[in-house]
Amino acid sequence: MNRRLPVSLLLTLWLPLAGCQVDANATDIAGRDATLAPDAGQAAATGKNGEAGGSAEPAVRQDFAAWVADFRRQALAEGINAVTLAAAFDGVRYLPRIIELDRAQPEFTRQVWDYLDTAVSPARVRQGRAQLAEHREAIRAASRHYGVPAEILVAIWGIESNYGGNFGSFSTIDALATLGYDGRRPDFARSELLAALRILQRGDIDREHMRGSWAGAMGHTQFLPSSFEDHARDGDGDGRRDIWGSIDDVMASTANYLADAGWRQGEPWGAEVHLPADFDYAQTELDVRRASQAWRAQGVQGVRGGGLPALDQASIIAPAGAHGPAFLVGHNFRVIMRYNASTSYALAVALLSERLAGEPGLVGDWPRQEPALSRSQVKRLQQLLNAHGFDVGAPDGVIGPNTRRGLRDYQRSLGQTPDGFATVGLLERLEAD
Repeated sequence: MNRRLPVSLLLTLWLPLAGCQVDANATDIAGRDATLAPDAGQAAATGKNGEAGGSAEPAVRQDFAAWVADFRRQALAEGINAVTLAAAFDGVRYLPRIIELDRAQPEFTRQVWDYLDTAVSPARVRQGRAQLAEHREAIRAASRHYGVPAEILVAIWGIESNYGGNFGSFSTIDALATLGYDGRRPDFARSELLAALRILQRGDIDREHMRGSWAGAMGHTQFLPSSFEDHARDGDGDGRRDIWGSIDDVMASTANYLADAGWRQGEPWGAEVHLPADFDYAQTELDVRRASQAWRAQGVQGVRGGGLPALDQASIIAPAGAHGPAFLVGHNFRVIMRYNASTSYALAVALLSERLAGEPGLVGDWPRQEPALSRSQVKRLQQLLNAHGFDVGAPDGVIGPNTRRGLRDYQRSLGQTPDGFATVGLLERLEAD
């Protein structure tokens, strides 16, 4: 396997994250807000062909043209032929809307259950079962060849693009050229643009049909160009890797990505579990890993009375703390996070896959009365925790392990269950102390 950074990590480095309990508002592999992408889609933010946002000023157009000319010379020196460069850049456009999206810093967040309500909606389940039936041969072929369950592949497809209903309408060349010229991560964008040119030169797709998100991710399951080069596969045997129009290629490519990331055939992602009343929630971090039997010895049980799945390096996550469902998650859950580095995303894929397989939904109830904290509220919470002696590091408006640790210490000082779940009530208590 080529050891480039996984596509999810690349986008995590590039794109802003909005803070919430388990990063339910992290941008997804497509470069879209993961809470919006499954249903509302990119079209809501853009005009025809995804290129709304007005025209660039003349000076910008001139500077952009000079940048493109310089990049063409570099690409030619790196093996891109003149025919491909002409096809890619003779009509290239600077898209102001791309820069608006690149620099957006979302203030408002959603709770994990709001995200899951959309990602694992009844409509999403019904449509996914219909897709499984319609494309059974292509999906099962990829599943058998790469050892990844069919339901996992279809769940990723559903969450990434609503089963192809929305994989973005931005020109990948225009988007990456705009970001290479004026984006926050220009070197990254230039590298992806060069990869996109190699894809065009190979003949997998033409410029007109190479479309996707504003961040350059493409096709039904949203591959960045570099990930396409490394992991895309020709599932239908026509000599092209077409993740835009061939479901055989989409399924083979997605399954190969997960296989390359280390998917273990026959091993479950995990399961919903019941935690004992005296459970130490300081253990609910992904870097705390124990065998299933060790968790069982602490009183962790399956929610439906059965045993725990046999996992050798399992973690417990409790997205809503002590007042919501908890999950035992293993190696394959972390593999899903290689696709998108968000625990909420991986949980959505896992739960949707179970529903597609005919399994029932969650047993535990979410604390739906708890409103989400905005990014500025999270930052204020962090500032107050620091001021009260519960060090969480530099306030950044994003809840991570340090913030949860500080919250647990503060809750312990109040005699509350120290689960690290941030609430408006805790913020108000800190304000009053």
